Amino acid sequence: MDDKLTLISSKEFETYDDMYKVIDFLNKNLKDLNVVFGLSLNNDKQVITLYKEK
Repeated sequence: MDDKLTLISSKEFETYDDMYKVIDFLNKNLKDLNVVFGLSLNNDKQVITLYKEK
């Protein structure tokens, strides 16, 4: 993980094909709050991770 990011939280969800669009929307609209959302796969589930920029 980048030294400029602090992990705030992560949550695992059932796979949703358009979840990347939700993450993109959140990142574009909340960038002024210095938060970053990430999306990854873990055992056929999607994991959304929330980071705070330092």
